[in-house]
Amino acid sequence: MNSYKELIVWQKAMALAEATYRWASSLPKHELYGLTSQLQRSAVSVPANIAEGHGRGSTKEYLRFLSVARGSLSELETEFLLATRIGYGDTSAATTIAKQIEEVSRLLRGLQKALRQKLDRQE
Repeated sequence: MNSYKELIVWQKAMALAEATYRWASSLPKHELYGLTSQLQRSAVSVPANIAEGHGRGSTKEYLRFLSVARGSLSELETEFLLATRIGYGDTSAATTIAKQIEEVSRLLRGLQKALRQKLDRQE
């Protein structure tokens, strides 16, 4: 694969980040420097780490950045769950975002598995 932009997981993570930004913009203004900011930063971190890992020179480094992306995704999910438990945001959009989080998580695990197998064959 020549570009990280061709990766389905990166494309889905970008769509998730976009949806998160839109959803978080509806949170109360007093959350601007709290939950809104945290949601946005963790959402951006997922595709950013996928891209950065892809651009690295080794499979091991790529796996490390995918691990960071998964950590950011877990952070995003936790912040998102807290926001919905508090009663923030549109519930239909929240359902869609929850499904997107699950899909990106599944795709990240699959990419990590494939890269680990590639690494095992190289050793």
